[in-house]
Amino acid sequence: MTVPVIIESKGGALAGDLTVPDQPVGMVVFAHGSGSSRHSTRNRAVAEILRSSGFATLLLDLLTEAEDQVDVRTRQLRFDIALLADRVSTAVAQIREHAAVRGLPVGLFGASTGAAAALVAAAHDPSIRAVVSRGGRPDLAGAALRRVQAPTLLIIGSRDEQVLDLNRQAGLQLAAPNRIEVVQGATHLFEEPGALEEVARLAAGWLRDHVPGGATP
Repeated sequence: MTVPVIIESKGGALAGDLTVPDQPVGMVVFAHGSGSSRHSTRNRAVAEILRSSGFATLLLDLLTEAEDQVDVRTRQLRFDIALLADRVSTAVAQIREHAAVRGLPVGLFGASTGAAAALVAAAHDPSIRAVVSRGGRPDLAGAALRRVQAPTLLIIGSRDEQVLDLNRQAGLQLAAPNRIEVVQGATHLFEEPGALEEVARLAAGWLRDHVPGGATP
């Protein structure tokens, strides 16, 4: 079952797509990366595999339509981590009230700058059960890394050398249990054959290990 949802943020309405499998064990909220949206083909491919593992998924736009038009020209809002993190937190709070997923424990999946937003959101919400980063920039979460309690998986391509180094540095600052998984032969966008499937497999395993459990109050 897929239903369109609207998240009411301080800056305006954010469009989202909530998809719920039969008997979900948890919910995963996606935070897309730089210049992307809820229509990201990569995140949608990962979400499909997570749903086959029993997770409801919420893919949403982190910018309003007007903000997106500004960002296309300036490329600034996609790096406003505080703004994006606030949108992720708002989405989590509101979607928890949706009848189809009420009471489900929540994990976050972030890509690129969205990973930093997910980590900042998790730092402010100890009920978040787990975070997964795909080709992320966790370093942009700054001091919030030391306040994250949710177990965090950082997935990077072996050929994405600069981002891999940034993830290793961020992993040392994370207070939460964390692991770095390197997908051999993959570049930043995981476009190589089988690379994105490996990302989804690793993410599903991490989320299954850490998200299901008792209902979230």
